[in-house]
Amino acid sequence: MHTRVSIAATTPATTPAATTATNTGAKGRRQFLVNTSAAGLALATGAAWWPSAARASSAMSLPPLPFAEQALDPVISAQTLSFHYGKHHKGYFDNLVKLIQDTPQAEQSLESLITSSAGQPAKTALFNNAGQVWNHTFYWQGLRAKGGGVPPAALKQKIEQSFGSVDALRQELAKAAAAQFGSGWVWLVLQDGQLRVTRTGGGDSPLTVGARPLLALDVWEHAYYLDYQNRRVDHIHAVTDKLVNWGFVQDNLG
Repeated sequence: MHTRVSIAATTPATTPAATTATNTGAKGRRQFLVNTSAAGLALATGAAWWPSAARASSAMSLPPLPFAEQALDPVISAQTLSFHYGKHHKGYFDNLVKLIQDTPQAEQSLESLITSSAGQPAKTALFNNAGQVWNHTFYWQGLRAKGGGVPPAALKQKIEQSFGSVDALRQELAKAAAAQFGSGWVWLVLQDGQLRVTRTGGGDSPLTVGARPLLALDVWEHAYYLDYQNRRVDHIHAVTDKLVNWGFVQDNLG
C-alpha cells in the first residue's frame, strides 16, 4: 500500500501556512489530508485529483506549505523556500495542468498518472511533471521547524533494526545524496518489510517499484544551492539533524 499524497483544488486565502507548522504525527497527517482534499481529491480514496469538467482550471492551486517560508531558517532559508515552492513546485504543477486538462487523464489519481506513464517514452513529460508534483508535496510534509532529534519509540526501534542506529541512518541518507549523479531524490522507504535508503533520478520515485515512501530528501540543486552552493551533503546533514518530521515518517510506516 502506497503512501498517498493529495492535491488541493483551492488554497484558502485566509489560512496562513504557518498554522500547520507545529503539526506532527497522526494529528498533522490528518490535518494534511483535510487541508488538501477540499474538492474530494484525496488520493487515499483513489479519487481523481483533478476537478470535474464543470470546474474551471483556474480554480486549481497547490496546497499551501505546512509552515511559514521563514520557519526552516537558517537550515533552509526563506529565499530558497520561496523559489523552490513558488517557482519550481508550482511550475511542475502548471505543466501538469496543461498536459492533462480536458483529457481522460484528468480523472486519474496522481499516483495512477505516475505509475501508468513510467517507462513510456511518449509520456516522459507527463511522468516527470506528475512525479515532481507528488515528490514535492510529500517532501514538504517530511519537514518541520525544530524537527530532527530522536524519532518516536516505535520508529526508532525499526530504524535500529535496519541500520543499527538513528545516526547510522542519517549517514546512509547523506551517502545516498553524495552518490546521486545529477538531480534527484533520496528516500527512506519500506520494502519487503525492511527500511531501506534508496535514490531516484529526475522526477522518479519509489512508487514505480512498489516501495512505500516514508521520507523524501530533495537533492535537486534548486533545493539547496542558494544556501549551500555545491555542498549538497552539508545540506542533507542539516536537514536530517534539524528538520525531519519524524512523526510524519512514523505515520507513513503505519
